[in-house]
Amino acid sequence: MRKILLLILLIPLLEIVFVLLSGKIIGALWTIVLIVVTGILGVYLIRFEGMKAKQQLQKAMANRQPPGPAMIDGVLLFIAGVLLILPGFLSDIIGVLLALKPTRQLFKPLIYRWIKKKYSNGNVVVYKH
Repeated sequence: MRKILLLILLIPLLEIVFVLLSGKIIGALWTIVLIVVTGILGVYLIRFEGMKAKQQLQKAMANRQPPGPAMIDGVLLFIAGVLLILPGFLSDIIGVLLALKPTRQLFKPLIYRWIKKKYSNGNVVVYKH
């Protein structure tokens, strides 16, 4: 819980520092333009990638395969979308890394490991209807 609180406080501070530094280096107008453009591009990128993830999920379910990988893609794309819409360069960089399939694949083992840890600790409950 303390780690999450620390991140909630640290991330906006880092975003402000990056925006101020970029404003000093490239100018305030270009900084604002870059933030707006990355937000707009992020929305379109997530929309395109989100449709592909939805199709993968539907395909997996139609073939009676576990939808886990497609669901994880969907969750990572949702997180990417939120990060890309937020103003700031640090969140944009992480958002783009999560949105692009080759780099998103690097995050999947971390998610699998986190889920496996939650299952082994008994922190995850699965309800069956």
